Amino acid sequence: MAADALSIIPSAVLRNLSDKLYEKRKNAALEIEGIVKQLATAGEHEKISAVIALLIHDFTYSPQANHRKGGLIGLAAVTVGLTNEAAQHLEQIVPPVISSFGDQDSRVRYYACEALYNIAKVVRGDFIIYFNKIFDALCKLAADSDANVQSAAHLLDRLVKDIVTESDQFSIEEFIPLLRERMNVLNPYVRQFLVGWITVLDSVPDIDMLGFLPDFLDGLFNMLSDSSHEIRQQADAALSEFLQEIKNSPNVDYGRMAEILVRRAGSTDEFTRLTSITWINEFVKLGGEQLVPYYADILGAILPCISDEEEKIRVVARETNEELRAIKADPTEGFDIGAILSIAKRELNSEHEATRIEALHWFSTLLARYRVEFLAYLNDIFDPLLNALSDPSDAVVLLVLEVHACIAEESHHFHHLVSYLIRTFHNNHVLLEKRGALIVRRLCVLLGAEKVYREFSSILESEIDLDFASVMVQALNLILLTSTELGELRSLLKKSLVDSCGKDLFQSLYASWRHSPMATISLCLLAQAYSHASCVIQSLGEEDINVKFLVQLDKLIRLLETPVFAYLRLQLLEPGKHTWLLKTLYGLLMLLPQQSAAFKILRTRLKTVPFSENLKRTSSANPYSQILQVTEDGNRNQDTQNYSAINFPSLLQQFENMQQQHRSHLKGQLQSRKSASAATLSQEIQRYEEVHSSSLSEIGRPPSRTSKGIS
Repeated sequence: MAADALSIIPSAVLRNLSDKLYEKRKNAALEIEGIVKQLATAGEHEKISAVIALLIHDFTYSPQANHRKGGLIGLAAVTVGLTNEAAQHLEQIVPPVISSFGDQDSRVRYYACEALYNIAKVVRGDFIIYFNKIFDALCKLAADSDANVQSAAHLLDRLVKDIVTESDQFSIEEFIPLLRERMNVLNPYVRQFLVGWITVLDSVPDIDMLGFLPDFLDGLFNMLSDSSHEIRQQADAALSEFLQEIKNSPNVDYGRMAEILVRRAGSTDEFTRLTSITWINEFVKLGGEQLVPYYADILGAILPCISDEEEKIRVVARETNEELRAIKADPTEGFDIGAILSIAKRELNSEHEATRIEALHWFSTLLARYRVEFLAYLNDIFDPLLNALSDPSDAVVLLVLEVHACIAEESHHFHHLVSYLIRTFHNNHVLLEKRGALIVRRLCVLLGAEKVYREFSSILESEIDLDFASVMVQALNLILLTSTELGELRSLLKKSLVDSCGKDLFQSLYASWRHSPMATISLCLLAQAYSHASCVIQSLGEEDINVKFLVQLDKLIRLLETPVFAYLRLQLLEPGKHTWLLKTLYGLLMLLPQQSAAFKILRTRLKTVPFSENLKRTSSANPYSQILQVTEDGNRNQDTQNYSAINFPSLLQQFENMQQQHRSHLKGQLQSRKSASAATLSQEIQRYEEVHSSSLSEIGRPPSRTSKGIS
């Protein structure tokens, strides 16, 4: 066959085809073109194949660069000479040209581009069968190190795009895997090349690029963070066009794309996050039932973005979150409540307050709509919700309490909640001091003050740690006396001597309030059980009057001057009717150090009491020793009328027993400290003796044989 070709093409032409001068090679190619035209007219296709084979083997695959250049020009000339009959020889012509795109000589690569350009111009649509191979080659040439080769590749690329857009033989299904494989290339030239093809193919009405968008969507998002501004713009323009098509299309595969968007929403690049969250926003509005299985993933992407540093992202994320929460999906249709709760639970640990707040809103929403399903997952989320009560944000704590209040509609959950709070306060006194009032007051608003206080008292009644029980009761008592939210509870306690509900509440609180003498006295003053308050004061021993007690007493004296105890101060206008109140207040006065501010406050108040004829002073010369006596015809104290309703002697006995336990506990602590100190001292003495005894033995020991002495 080679001999046939040599007889067809003059040796001079073949010699010029491999000449180093371009003009000679070009003229030789023109002569080959003419020869091939004559052969084609005569129908001599076997001879044409022989010519092509000669050009391929002796020139295109030659080790000499000039031969390879001539071979490429020659193949292009053959195609031009064949014109309409070139298609039947493309299988011979095109592969060696494409192979030359990888030639180590840049000029050969350049001529390969030029040759394929001329071939493509002739065969047009017949060229499509080689599209994937040509695309792959052009993708590599887009990043060629030689600028001239890049320029030639661009020209060829434009021609190929024209051919593809006008062809009805282009297979998008065969092309997409190749595109998907290339989308994660980082080279900027290749990226521009790929975006260009995506844009061109999307503009062709007969090519459904939207249907294959999930295959290359991630790659486009990846380009949004490219260092080249031009590439970012091109990728953004392509994405914007696709998003518009999605809005106008009735059939979109939201699911696969949602997975990609969720990943990209966590990108470190701000523009990528904004674009992905914008897409998610549109998907939530448009996707409907398709997105139900992906709600948890979408929520996981949205919640962190609510606290994004960029305001635009925060705005879109909040809007998307509201849209998502407004959708009422049915658990029977694939709505995974457990997955949503898992995401919300995870975001409770977010470092950003706004995200934690929105996570709690999701707990509230799911609890309100799907209570039964929600409670099925309670074991997994209850402890994290309880731990959130220690959150540094007041807003978060208040929301956590709302969720707990909703859960606590069942009595056992309510008991669990209060028990946990008591354990938490026990382990974290700082939390009790800083947040205790906020937590208790909010629970009282949400669940009812009486219910909350009864539960606290019931649990604290059997608290083993007596010191903590006393501290906790004092805290609850202070909240009771000062919080506006507990006004109704105070009003009910004021009726303890005349109302069965008030009596029951008083006795319920008394069961734990007896851990603290001052809390017990405060409760009695609130319930107007003044006679019992006086008895409690009289029962106190010298061990009970310590610094802690005096601090609590100081607080109570100051509280007596607040509006909460206005009724008590007004009762002092009738000292004959409320003699036990006077005796109680004087009892408190006598417990206070005379130089303290609280002593002066209470003394000043008592000096304003208008004494009646029924009251006699045993020592008129001393205005500070007013021991009150009730005349035989005087009125009895108000609370004595109701002793049959409340067994005060029994309560006093309970109080004294509890105080005895506290005294024994205190003595035990002191004894333990002394024992510990003694044990420590004994250990120190023992170590001292061991050290000194070893030193003494060293003094009397003869020198070792191995030691070097003085000879």
